[in-house]
Amino acid sequence: MRPFRYARATDAADAVARYRPGTAYLGGGTNLVDLMRLGVAAPDQLIDVTGATIKGVFTLPNEPGRLFIGAATRNSDVAAHPAVREFYPMLARALVSGASGQIRNMATVGGNLLQRTRCPYFQDTSMACGKRDPGSGCQANAPGADTENLAILGHCESCRATHPSDMAVALTALGATVHVTGPAGDRQIPMPGLHRLPGREPERDTVLEDGELINVVELSPETFVPPPVRQAYRKVRERASFAFALVSVAAAIDVGPGGRIGAARLALGGVAHAPWRCHYAERALAGASASRAAFEHAADAELRPARPLPGNEYKVRLARNLITATLEELVTPGGAGPSPGKRP
Repeated sequence: MRPFRYARATDAADAVARYRPGTAYLGGGTNLVDLMRLGVAAPDQLIDVTGATIKGVFTLPNEPGRLFIGAATRNSDVAAHPAVREFYPMLARALVSGASGQIRNMATVGGNLLQRTRCPYFQDTSMACGKRDPGSGCQANAPGADTENLAILGHCESCRATHPSDMAVALTALGATVHVTGPAGDRQIPMPGLHRLPGREPERDTVLEDGELINVVELSPETFVPPPVRQAYRKVRERASFAFALVSVAAAIDVGPGGRIGAARLALGGVAHAPWRCHYAERALAGASASRAAFEHAADAELRPARPLPGNEYKVRLARNLITATLEELVTPGGAGPSPGKRP
């Protein structure tokens, strides 16, 4: 174990003031502590922010669909909140899909958003990884590399990793806003926009600057038509629980008179370095007839730029089938998609 200093911040301003290079903020610790045990993360100082940032889910009296979720709120509490279940059931389902009950009871919203991307070489300190050691290359590019669970969209030579958060996929589809505070003051970051593709800096998973701290996540019905829009979160994984997504989809769709799609929101997980908002698919769906053919066309439009790696070609077909099946369920009377307010 590498020695480190520990401090408990009293509020967000105190946490930011204590920050210096080599510092990591500590929420539930369900990701950071694991990385420290593996030797992947080695902060000089941990600042415990569980009592420094906002905790709880809050609504406004005249805007029940506008939610403010504190960064220190436990994932299980968000998933169980009546307003989340009523207005944003895909978020509740994503959180329940995310991990075991024990981890959901410990993990925080802020920490969930800041999970490090997943790759077997990132977690193996004996392998080259530009995310862990900038400039060292990417072992996933080597012949015979294990790429089965890596990215098919938005990746490059510097990094092939995927983002692990289920919650972030739902928040990306819902157009959430992340409120952060830091040395330069407060700012708001839209989703998508918090997480970044690897580019020339694969070590950076997000656009947060040094010392910036997530304080609140805001959801507003203005970002999409509120209920009775149908919503769902679907996740394909290797086992029934406690597993990261091979591919997941967060979907919301509004079907108007005549079976025409008024609008749709889609995001994919397990396919890229960041939660992947499906802009091509959404444009293809707008105004189209709510039919399997339209859903397949939209999925094809989104996945046309996919660049699967040797060993993960299956993800393209899996994503296509998952998008199509999820949308079909949502528009089918009595289908499997959860109605607004239905318990996930």
